[in-house]
Amino acid sequence: MTTNAHSSRSIRNHPGAAAVALAAATVLLAGCSSSSDDTSDPLAGDKAAGDTVVVGSNNFAESILIADIYGEALKAKGIKVSYKPNIGSRETTYGLLKNGSITVLPEYNGSLLAYLDAKAEQTSLAKVNADTKAKLDSKLTLLESSPAEDKDSVTVNAATAKKYNLTATSTLADLKDIAPDLVLGGSPEFQTRQQGILGLESVYGLKFKSFKALDAGGPLTQAALKKNTVQAADIFTTDPTITQEKFVVLQDPENLFGFANVTPLVYKSGLSQEGVDALNAVSAKLDTKALLDLDSQVQLESKDPLDVAKAWLKSAGLG
Repeated sequence: MTTNAHSSRSIRNHPGAAAVALAAATVLLAGCSSSSDDTSDPLAGDKAAGDTVVVGSNNFAESILIADIYGEALKAKGIKVSYKPNIGSRETTYGLLKNGSITVLPEYNGSLLAYLDAKAEQTSLAKVNADTKAKLDSKLTLLESSPAEDKDSVTVNAATAKKYNLTATSTLADLKDIAPDLVLGGSPEFQTRQQGILGLESVYGLKFKSFKALDAGGPLTQAALKKNTVQAADIFTTDPTITQEKFVVLQDPENLFGFANVTPLVYKSGLSQEGVDALNAVSAKLDTKALLDLDSQVQLESKDPLDVAKAWLKSAGLG
């Protein structure tokens, strides 16, 4: 069985989420983005007034950024939008969607499925989305998934990539002859999970020199990879450290790490077909490389998420 690595966490939910949420809150307090458009209590249960689409986000920076992209894409089609940013975890936002107080929320398909059914197998993108739709509250639906994913990965540092000629198109299979020379870092749980060392060995035949217990894609892992204490590590695919340190993420063609495609989750009766089309157009354009770049602009360069969202939509022909 393949399950998403974020399934046991409350948002999408790697331990870096707390730090990211703090960063998001800091940006919001600085007067960023959607918060200036709507000063209402994000936890209020009131339904949207009239034809206004309420775009919500969970309490981490990437969710807020994607919500701004969704909202501004809808505005570009003349749809009235208000925002409820930085709300909290999936346990809160899912309930607000069900009662109609949020119309649209950025989600991660495999993580949402794991929340709805922890035992669900995740063998293909189509099956993940079909199974998720089947488990959703009848008032909700998923729109089209984007190619963009934020998921676990085995990532190598720049020195290791150069030494072994690894590039962004290299796969985990390319490590088979290299792994015995490499120290792998990750959370303690990574050592005993199928979506970890067990799967890396059984699916890809990888046997590393040793394993160093750190944290789950957080600052300890990032620092160890940067300092070459470990040469490979479990890093989340849209972590801005990847860009900053020129890390190389290895492709996972066998989908060992499951699915975590950015996907709009919507309250069906609150969104017109024009709105559905606008969000599906966003999904068609948003890939992991673009999302990583956008996250880096917000989290490393301290740019306003709303400005970043508008600039990307314009460059994609959607703004």
